Amino acid sequence: MTPRTIISTYISRLIVSIALLVSLPTASQAQLKMFRIEKDSIPLFRGFSVSFDLVSPAMLILTDHGGYEGALRLNLHDQWFPVVEVGIGKANHKDDKVTGINYKTTAPYFRIGVDLNLMKNKHQPNRLYGGLRYAFTSYKVDITRPDLTDPVWGWEANFIAEGMKCNMHWFEVVFGIDAKIFGPLHLGWNVRYKRRIAHKDGDVGNTWYVPGFGTNDKDQIAANFNVIIDI
Repeated sequence: MTPRTIISTYISRLIVSIALLVSLPTASQAQLKMFRIEKDSIPLFRGFSVSFDLVSPAMLILTDHGGYEGALRLNLHDQWFPVVEVGIGKANHKDDKVTGINYKTTAPYFRIGVDLNLMKNKHQPNRLYGGLRYAFTSYKVDITRPDLTDPVWGWEANFIAEGMKCNMHWFEVVFGIDAKIFGPLHLGWNVRYKRRIAHKDGDVGNTWYVPGFGTNDKDQIAANFNVIIDI
């Protein structure tokens, strides 16, 4: 092989190599375009839903406290769900075993917050979500006790505290599931951790039950079972 042939072969290989290097970015761009996620064409506002909790009225039937609760929830891109929850809490509790004190209250409560759809495919009809709530109630309580006979003087002593003004602020951490049944009808349940932020109990000590929160304590764990209608 002559020197000229060697040089020609080298130049030919160099040209081929340069051509391959130039073509690589184009090939890579084509591959990237193939695997690129298409822009989501789903609109931001996807409607809203109304829901009604079945646990609260069941508690009112089966125990001495409970209530009624409903919610309005917006659907933003099947991902974010701002929500407003409104309810009425009731209690008519009598401590028969120890003091005989009767505790009674009826008042509304309010929650506002947002849920986040945790599903990978957020546009499917079933949803797994987590959320936060801020809640507030202002309520009045009536506390009464049967008359007691003074052991020394023999007269009757009673105890009545009516219309005591109380309030409570708390936050909630929510985790739940919504499942589509048919058409616009969904059924769902959620679990809530409730933590008291601030409160005013009135003049005679801790109130026994707080509408929307439950029996009075620093924290509570509760659950809801909802009938949901998408609109």
